[in-house]
Amino acid sequence: MSLSVMLSLGQTALELGLMCSLTVLALFLSYSMLNVCDLSTDGCFTLGAAVGAVVAISGHPILSIFAAMLAGVCSGFITALMQTKMGIDSLLSGIIVNTGLYSVNIAIMGGSSLLNMNKTTTVFTMVKDALAGTPLASYSALIVSLTAVALVVVFLNFFLKTRLGYAIRATGNNPDMVKSSSINPAFTTIVGLCVANSFTGLAGALLSQSQKSVDINLGQGMVTMALASLLIGGTLISHGSVLKRAIGVVLGSFIFRLVYTIALRFNMPAFMLKLVSSVIVVLAIFLPYMKKQWPNIQRRLTHRRASSGTTTQDQKGGK
Repeated sequence: MSLSVMLSLGQTALELGLMCSLTVLALFLSYSMLNVCDLSTDGCFTLGAAVGAVVAISGHPILSIFAAMLAGVCSGFITALMQTKMGIDSLLSGIIVNTGLYSVNIAIMGGSSLLNMNKTTTVFTMVKDALAGTPLASYSALIVSLTAVALVVVFLNFFLKTRLGYAIRATGNNPDMVKSSSINPAFTTIVGLCVANSFTGLAGALLSQSQKSVDINLGQGMVTMALASLLIGGTLISHGSVLKRAIGVVLGSFIFRLVYTIALRFNMPAFMLKLVSSVIVVLAIFLPYMKKQWPNIQRRLTHRRASSGTTTQDQKGGK
C-alpha cells in the first residue's frame, strides 16, 4: 500500500469520523452525563439527513443545517416526554420513537426511500467553491466537519459548566438528590435529550450533504457505531475535564472509522461490517474490564502456582 493511498484512507476516515463523532457526542451527553440510553438515535440520524436534504434541495443549504438540528430537538423532546410524563421506560421510548420515525422520514422524503442531491448546492460545495484555486480546496469536507465538531465540543464544554449543565450531570448521577435540591429531573432530562438529539440531527445532515444522497436506511446501526466509538474514547480518556473527555470521544470515532475504512480497503463484504461493529463494541467493553480484573487474575495464578508447588513438595517429602 503506497503512502498516497494511506493518506487518502486516513483523510476519508477522518472526515467520516468527525461527522459521525457528532452522534457520539450526543451519546456522550445522553448516556454518559444524563445516564439515559437513547435508542432513537438511528431514526433521529435519518430524520436530520432527510430534513436537511429537503431544505437544501429547496435552495437553502445553510438553513438546512439548523432545520436538521431543530428536527433532532423535536425527536429528543418526544422521547423525553414519553419517559418523564407518560411513564414509559427509556429503552422502550427510544424504540417506539425510532420505529415511528421510519414512517415520518418516508413522509418527509415525499414518499420515496431515496433522495438524490447531485445537483444540489450544499455547505460542502459552498466551501469548496470558496476555496477553489487554493491548496485547501481538496480538504473542504474536512474543514466543514472539523468546524462543526469544534463548535459542538466548545458548546458542550461551556453548556455542561453552566447551572443547567450541572443539574443535567447531577440528574444522571443521583436523581433523588436532584429532587431534594428542588431541581425538576423531568425538565433536565428533556433539555438534555433535546440538545443531544440536535447533535444527531446535525450529523445526519452533514453526512447526507457530503454523500449527496439520503437513503431511508442511512442511520441504521448508527447507535451501535456511536456506542462503540464512545467506549473507545472512554478507554483513551476516561477521566479529566469535559473538554478532554469530549476530545477522547472524537478520537474514538476516528479510530472506529479508520478500522471500518481499512476493512473496506481489504475487500471485506459490506454485510460483514455490522459484525465488525459488534466485535468492536464487545472489545471496547471487555478490554477495560479485563484491565481492571488483571491484578486479581495474576494473584489467583500466583496463588495456584504456590499451592501447586507446595503440594508437589509435600508429595516428594512423603515419598
